[in-house]
Amino acid sequence: MRIWNEYVTLQTKNKREFINITPQVKAALEKSGIRDGIILVSAMHVNCAVYVNQDEPGLNQDIEEWLDKLAPFREDYNHGRGHESNAGAHLQNLLLHHQVVVPVADGKLDFGPWQQIFYAELDGQRPKRLLIKIIGE
Repeated sequence: MRIWNEYVTLQTKNKREFINITPQVKAALEKSGIRDGIILVSAMHVNCAVYVNQDEPGLNQDIEEWLDKLAPFREDYNHGRGHESNAGAHLQNLLLHHQVVVPVADGKLDFGPWQQIFYAELDGQRPKRLLIKIIGE
C-alpha cells in the first residue's frame, strides 16, 4: 500500500465561494500513480468545507440559500462575541462537512455521472489549505 499527500492552498476573492476542485484532485491522483484505493479531501480550517455534488449554477445558488436559512451570518452568536462575526461560517461547515472520501478505480475517481468535488469557502479572502490524501496500490 502506498500513501500520497498533497496540500493545496486556496484564496478566494469573495467571502463565500463554491469552487469545483475536481481538476486539482484528478491531477494529484495522476501524480500519485495510485490506481486503486481511496482519496480523502479534507479542509484544514473550520470555516470552509468540502463536499460532493453536481456542478450546476442553480444548485449552487440553492445551496447558498439553504446555508443562509439554516445558519445565517449574524452578529448575535456566542462565538467570538465582541470581536469575531464568523460563527455562521463555522455552523455552515457543520452542514456541508469538512471532508469527503472518494473511491479510486483504474486510476480514476470512481464517481457517479454528475458528481464533482467542491471546496466551499464560507469566510474567505485569506489563504486556506486542503489536504488531498490518496491511499492505495
